[in-house]
Amino acid sequence: MYQNELKALKKANRFRERKIFDNTLIDFASNDYLGLAHNKKQFKKAVKMVSEFDAHAPKASMLVNGYHEIHDGFERIIAFLNGFERGLVVGSGFLANMALIDSLVRKKDMLFIDEEYHASGMMATGLLGDRVIKFKHNDPNDLEDKLKKSDAYRKIIAIEGVYSMSGEICSREIFDLADRYEALLIVDEAHSSGVIGDSLLGVFEYYGITPQNNHIKMGTLGKAYGSYGAYILASNEIISFLENRAKPIIYATAPSVFDTALALVNIEMISNNSSEFKKEIQKRQKIVKKVLDIDLKSLILTIPVPNNEMALKLQEALMVKRGYLVGAIRQPTVSKPILRIIPRVGSSKKALKSLLNHF
Repeated sequence: MYQNELKALKKANRFRERKIFDNTLIDFASNDYLGLAHNKKQFKKAVKMVSEFDAHAPKASMLVNGYHEIHDGFERIIAFLNGFERGLVVGSGFLANMALIDSLVRKKDMLFIDEEYHASGMMATGLLGDRVIKFKHNDPNDLEDKLKKSDAYRKIIAIEGVYSMSGEICSREIFDLADRYEALLIVDEAHSSGVIGDSLLGVFEYYGITPQNNHIKMGTLGKAYGSYGAYILASNEIISFLENRAKPIIYATAPSVFDTALALVNIEMISNNSSEFKKEIQKRQKIVKKVLDIDLKSLILTIPVPNNEMALKLQEALMVKRGYLVGAIRQPTVSKPILRIIPRVGSSKKALKSLLNHF
């Protein structure tokens, strides 16, 4: 039924399939930035936390009776650490973006979204009809030109703190524009929380910005926080609105209790040891600078390659001959193919030096 489409993907070297990789490979591909996905001590802490409660699974949506004490505790702590009024735990980053964009952009509103925003946000814009304007990637001038021309009742801007395929940090000026034009600002911090900022809290901390009522932070638990799920941080009013209007929150089963507990113990551990983690991140950034002369501001390193075939061949060669796993990223995720390397804390500095020297 779909044979021709599959053949076309294979011919273009865009075919994909799930794989279980050899666990002896040195991991420079995953978003497990701090290496917490392998921390058994933290895993046991989460197991102990969940076992202290009668129910260990959510059982229903959060608005029926799936909202658990662990969900509530997680939301309170992550909101407090980040300086927001209130938090909301969500099943995944994909669902969080769908929830925010579908529910917040009402009939007379306009969404201004970075053209390189995550696919989950872009998919959500398909529900909005003509209430979407894309602006040039990380370009405050283009964004302001478009804001000036809009007479929308509410203006909502959507950006990423660190862009997932380039490692680029969002422009500080976009925060100023949101204030100047009285716009809501959604910041997807999936790849910045746990990676940048003095205490690794993300781009708000990185720029020294105190969260205001027009700010919304979305982050995931499956990257630096070593678990699965997501969260939204905002004012009391916006969180209450999402509880009443956001379909992925109203109609989906509540997030995993265990995954929320695991994220909670990991976030507490990062908070208590942020200076040590930051030093390890900086050491890896210095290695990238020394070997490749690239100033890395996040933990995402991209190496452009000529074509999809070369991306796959290089990935395979690094696995088979050298024992390294890196990402071979192709269309439609990126416009031009890249090798995506994550100099994560979970893999050694010696291995990172060796890998980079191959380039």
